[in-house]
Amino acid sequence: MKVRQISERKAINDVASTAADASLADVATKLGALKIGCLVVLDANGGLSGILSERDIVRAVGEQGGGCLDQPVSSVMTREVMTCTPDDTAASILERMSEGRFRHMPVMEDGKVISLVSIGDMVKAKIEDLEKDNEAMESMIRSATG
Repeated sequence: MKVRQISERKAINDVASTAADASLADVATKLGALKIGCLVVLDANGGLSGILSERDIVRAVGEQGGGCLDQPVSSVMTREVMTCTPDDTAASILERMSEGRFRHMPVMEDGKVISLVSIGDMVKAKIEDLEKDNEAMESMIRSATG
């Protein structure tokens, strides 16, 4: 299954984002309100500057204490973001996420973030592919023995 198919099935097409100068406290509030695990960080032109996950915020609080929540997103965001394209396969993205130990990946097309996929999205796609393969094999076995 391709990332494009996964992105198109998601109920929300709008990618949740923030600016690099937003405070960690504001971002934490936004993550909680939206019930999501990360935001892409966009520059003034809508280009990808980084990504910030709840793990990044928790790590900062653990290392620096609660006072860090006044810091800007840019102080803790991941700047070198692994991205994918709509034509990448779910299997290849799942492998990259597992190896890199991260859970979210922006989908890029023409230099813009068009979607954000999670490891949960990839696992779900992989399970669906396996179920389809299983059904096809069962059908072949039934036709060969019937």
